[in-house]
Amino acid sequence: MAERGVVTDARRVVVKVGSSSLTTAAGGIDPERVRALCDVLAGVRRGGAEVVLVSSGAIASALAPLGLRARPRGLAAQQAAASVGQGLLVHRYTEELARHGVITGQVLLTLDDITRRAHHRNAHQTMTKLLELGVLPIVNENDTVATNEIRFGDNDRLAALVAHLVHADLLLLLSDVDGLYDGPPDRDGSRLVAEVHSAADLAAVSIGSTGAAGVGTGGMVTKIEAAQIATDSGIPVLLTSAANAAGALAGEDIGTLFHPVGRRKPIRLTWLRHATDTKGAVVLDAGAVRAVADRRASLLAAGITGVVGAFSAGDPIELRGPEGAVVGRGLVNYDSAELPDLLGRSSKDLVRELGAAYEREVVHRDDLVLL
Repeated sequence: MAERGVVTDARRVVVKVGSSSLTTAAGGIDPERVRALCDVLAGVRRGGAEVVLVSSGAIASALAPLGLRARPRGLAAQQAAASVGQGLLVHRYTEELARHGVITGQVLLTLDDITRRAHHRNAHQTMTKLLELGVLPIVNENDTVATNEIRFGDNDRLAALVAHLVHADLLLLLSDVDGLYDGPPDRDGSRLVAEVHSAADLAAVSIGSTGAAGVGTGGMVTKIEAAQIATDSGIPVLLTSAANAAGALAGEDIGTLFHPVGRRKPIRLTWLRHATDTKGAVVLDAGAVRAVADRRASLLAAGITGVVGAFSAGDPIELRGPEGAVVGRGLVNYDSAELPDLLGRSSKDLVRELGAAYEREVVHRDDLVLL
């Protein structure tokens, strides 16, 4: 039997539930599913643990009320549906949890709230205060204002970053299947992977995509990525179905347990490593690769030989070696249009010719992760 003390001992739990676990295939909220989930969450609270819920389902909740047959494809239509559905979803949670005397609070996050220093500090303080007040925060991405360029990508990744944000002891990912299988769950011979200790345990796993209900955006791929984000920061992850949530949280040998493989690190570096779509790249000479990789130095203009793509200061970019291999990712301090005139030139020369503003690193070592 798997060791599940990390589950039962958790004092702060982030629970993520997907659209397919909350709604009917037609897209409306399933009251019984929401009620059952809220009963489980309230039970965890009665056991003395704090709970944060990351809930998908805003867009899916609006399909039936808006007369839509499927999830809209266009960004504007998705945002309009999210605006309608988010209120319906949180209202349902609020009513169901109120039966247990639990107060809820809505928290809508954007990527900036997690990765920008000042925003991150404010988000952390708000979440901490809500938990101190005994509130159960209900978190979703702020779909009504997020653009394709500044999205988490999926609520599984959002949940992993929220777990990091609130210093959670456990991340529970609820799916429409009861765990991770080494092949399609409905195929004869597929076996449940009870525990994952490292990437080697995933080598033989064949991963599917969107859930069976067809109303979600994620699948097993994003759940594994979310598990990697959380476990890399020292947070264990339990993956199972919403129907099995109560038993899993009670310590039963249910679902798939991902064991921690790393220690807590700055959240923007976790995001850079696991959840970033880069906007471009810079090419480094051999000396710069050694400086960045071996000495953990910042990247300076003197060590760059080329610029790839279009990006702005603050964007995530790739750092590539002379042969094109990606050696790291970082947050760049210059626009791509500025860099060509700076390449190969020392910081001292740049300051003398262009002024003190050009003394800054292209990528500071505190905003850089090696791959």
